[in-house]
Amino acid sequence: MARPPFIAAVLLSSVLFAASPAYADITGFWGLTPKPEVRSSQGFAAGVSLVVFGFEFELSNTTEDRVKGAPGLTTGMLNGIVQTPTSTQFYLTAGGGVFRERLGSASETFVGTNIGGGVKLNLMGPLRLRIDYRLFALRGSPLFTNPQRLYAGVNVAF
Repeated sequence: MARPPFIAAVLLSSVLFAASPAYADITGFWGLTPKPEVRSSQGFAAGVSLVVFGFEFELSNTTEDRVKGAPGLTTGMLNGIVQTPTSTQFYLTAGGGVFRERLGSASETFVGTNIGGGVKLNLMGPLRLRIDYRLFALRGSPLFTNPQRLYAGVNVAF
């Protein structure tokens, strides 16, 4: 006779370890970095997810404004993602990578982290609108240690 804990363990294992399809997406985005002055930011992201959990690589560039003393910022980040398994996907993300901040001839290249979140809204077929907010924590000696970015982009799921 099978014991109830054994049956429960088998059922739980079949749910947790069942094969689930992998999904991928690519986003091209444009946004703003508001401090110390509003500047343009653009980039792309490519990710893979297993329904709720996933990973994403993101590369972005924020323009420099020498007149207003606002440095340019290039980031390359690898992030983990937790997202809702629904057609409109809300998500939270956190990760780390490298950055390069530059203003005139001065520059700083080091490591940093980021946290953020957003939503992917279905438009038509595999096309989605992605809206995202990120808060960065830059290490080393950057001029601005906690830049923020808000962006919107076109996301293609496949």
